[in-house]
Amino acid sequence: MNATEARNALYALVKRAEEDGRTTLICKGQKRQDRVLLAPLDLLPAARKAEVLPSHVLSAAQRDFGDLITRAAQGQPQVLLRNTTPVAVLLPADAVFAAHSSGPAAATDAVSVGGVVNSQGDQDRDGTPRRLATLGDAIGAVLASGQAVGPVFGLSGLDAAAGGLPSGRLTLVAAAPNVGGSLLGLAAARQTALVDGRKVLYAASGPNRADIMRRILAAETGGDYPRLKQGRLTAQEQRVAQQLVQAPLLIDDGSDLTAEAIAETAPHVKDLALVVVDRLQAAPNARLPLSGDRLPDASQVLASLARTLHVPVLAIIDSDDPALLGLLDADVLVTLAPAKDPSRVQVTVAERDFGAIGSAYLQPDLLHARFLDAKAAPLDPTHGPAGPALSPATGATAAVELAEAALPYTSGQRQGIPAALTHELAAWRTAVASGDQEALMGILPSLLQAAAAVSRMPDTAEGHRLAAALRAYSTPVPADAAASGGQAAAAGVAVHAPADRGQVEDGGAEDEEDGQDDLASEDEEDSHDDLAPEDEENEPEGHVFPALRILKDAVDRSKMHPVPVIRTEERDSGPWPLISEDMDGEPRWVHPDVTLTRVPHIKANGKRVRRDLLDVSASFGEGVMCLIDRNGSYPSACSAVPLAPNKLLHTGPLEAFDKTKAGIYLIDVPEWTRTDMPHPLGRIIERPDDQGRVWVTTPHIKQLEKLVREGHLAAAPVIHDSWTGKANESLFKPFYEATRKARTELVQVGGDPYKAYKTRLSIALRLLWPKRQEQKSPFWRPDWRMSMVAEASVRHWSVAFRAVQEGHTLLALRNVDAAVFWTPPGTSPATYRIGTGFGEVKAKFVQRGEIIPEGDD
Repeated sequence: MNATEARNALYALVKRAEEDGRTTLICKGQKRQDRVLLAPLDLLPAARKAEVLPSHVLSAAQRDFGDLITRAAQGQPQVLLRNTTPVAVLLPADAVFAAHSSGPAAATDAVSVGGVVNSQGDQDRDGTPRRLATLGDAIGAVLASGQAVGPVFGLSGLDAAAGGLPSGRLTLVAAAPNVGGSLLGLAAARQTALVDGRKVLYAASGPNRADIMRRILAAETGGDYPRLKQGRLTAQEQRVAQQLVQAPLLIDDGSDLTAEAIAETAPHVKDLALVVVDRLQAAPNARLPLSGDRLPDASQVLASLARTLHVPVLAIIDSDDPALLGLLDADVLVTLAPAKDPSRVQVTVAERDFGAIGSAYLQPDLLHARFLDAKAAPLDPTHGPAGPALSPATGATAAVELAEAALPYTSGQRQGIPAALTHELAAWRTAVASGDQEALMGILPSLLQAAAAVSRMPDTAEGHRLAAALRAYSTPVPADAAASGGQAAAAGVAVHAPADRGQVEDGGAEDEEDGQDDLASEDEEDSHDDLAPEDEENEPEGHVFPALRILKDAVDRSKMHPVPVIRTEERDSGPWPLISEDMDGEPRWVHPDVTLTRVPHIKANGKRVRRDLLDVSASFGEGVMCLIDRNGSYPSACSAVPLAPNKLLHTGPLEAFDKTKAGIYLIDVPEWTRTDMPHPLGRIIERPDDQGRVWVTTPHIKQLEKLVREGHLAAAPVIHDSWTGKANESLFKPFYEATRKARTELVQVGGDPYKAYKTRLSIALRLLWPKRQEQKSPFWRPDWRMSMVAEASVRHWSVAFRAVQEGHTLLALRNVDAAVFWTPPGTSPATYRIGTGFGEVKAKFVQRGEIIPEGDD
């Protein structure tokens, strides 16, 4: 791995060297000329005496890691210490490899159960065999350990939604100031230390120990927190305070509290059950190390701490900005947001790999520094979520009952139903909790499809209740209801999906030509560009959606002083000639065992077009083609697209990608050997320069870095050249929010207003990079435009990749919105959410030999 990755994972690498005897190869420099091994002490016994060789405690070593690598590569071993004890050593890699080159071990073709294996492809990276466990080993360990009981928040609704705090993972509580994020950290600490009697390390970067004591006392006794801050305690409160003296709650509120300091302290706390970090501050503060642009690195250290000690780490951050939360990359994200009812707060739980898994409502009791449980959000009983496959007679009571019946399964307390059904039930619970009737309409068809695939529900009280709750939706849909008609039933009653499941009849709210997404699949070439010279000025007051004006206002509101227009005289030099439409990274991919043919087709209106015909061979087995069409791919990308608001400066070759920067990068095309997925860079790889290099934007660099971390790519790409500026992911966020709100309202109206909305949206995003001089625009930023499109491509590719990892077969992936899977009839990949919202998809099933109905005309 490179030096930056190793620095971020230093504590974990040292632990595996110390405990497992494993060695890690680390490279530094543009050409990786400095190569060292982070090795166990057995490779250099002299390192056990710290006074013999240069020695560094881990926190100092992490700070000066680049210098230590250089010294070690030059032949000066560097000893790493935990406090005063040597635990690992940095050695020059070339010297170690030379010493072992005379007798390389032969690779083995078979591995005994529970044994080890050396991978030829990994020997340069790690010379020590990796220990492998069979599936039987894992199953035996789980069965032997019984039901895991980990820390919880002590709030039943939230604990049911989150399933507790998972060991070995970083959970991030995100809330804007004054919403009460810190109180959730305190709730988990109180429950773990005071109720369960287990040890908690409370790292307080914001509050001090006196604040924490007063908040705990207020929550435990019901005393008024403002009075307690004045030091006025009743006799009862004083007695409770005395009882809490022996509680296993350890507080670190020292100055200069860093993530590295927490990671050094935690291993010395015996029987540690939970680490709470209160809090990470979004605004930079020179006196607070856990603030500002230092947070992404701190998050990685905390995540490594969780994995190393196999304990839950719960961190609080005083922001709900999606751009910032994306940079922190937590395993579990718990987001607090004010509800419409001021007496409640909505909590949404999401996992990095699965998205939202549950939701709950809490009642703020700020006077007593705590949250209380609140009941689920009420649905309007006079307006049941009538929609596809849902009888108008089925209203709020049935929706809430289904949500409550699903809880034992979505929380993990009970098993026995397929993962696909669990996923849909979790989405249903979230929609019910938020009172989102439009979301319920979108979820119901796929929920009933998943339920129909279950031959029999578990023969338990919970299983019977769930079956009865599903049976409430078995009423036949009237003939004039939207697609997905027929009779839907609970488990055991067949649900037959028509070919146009998820689509809306012609003339309905989703009146989109050929089922295309708002912007997807439109040709970006000037010759097909539907922009007119004065489109940008054709947004009078009162227009249904003045998208360009909204986009301009969003940029103008930024405090980073963006440069929306590059001067005409500057456009032929610097980074601008390097940017092209090919940098979008859109996949134009068909499975190598599938043949695609363009065939003539006559639409219902008599128009002659050409459509795709996929020849799926018998080797794929029985199934149908599941067509996925993503909604609002481009505006969704605007929610958190990494770009540089200011001018791009020439930063040249880079040793590693800097997360605080954004721009364009010249890299080698990484090797991609999988045949079941297109290359992560899409069509970018089709036009390399003479040296096989390509220019990419920040979203694709971040995607490649993630694939390296997850083990899908061997190494991060070398950056041979770059033009960058300070990164920002929220520049277009106000535009995204306005777009999403307008879509939610206009999709119900349909007709001309919705078409006008889509037209203005398309025009605004295209005018980020106007192609003709007569097109007046408040923007000329090719890097903004291509970063936005690349972000949409990355999201499209990533969701498809997760589906493939879960065992689905991808037949084709195109543009930023279209995917075709080979699936059992009526079953779409669970990685996609069926619905009409941004990021959600429409699904349609086509038999083998039938044409793909969507496509470019």
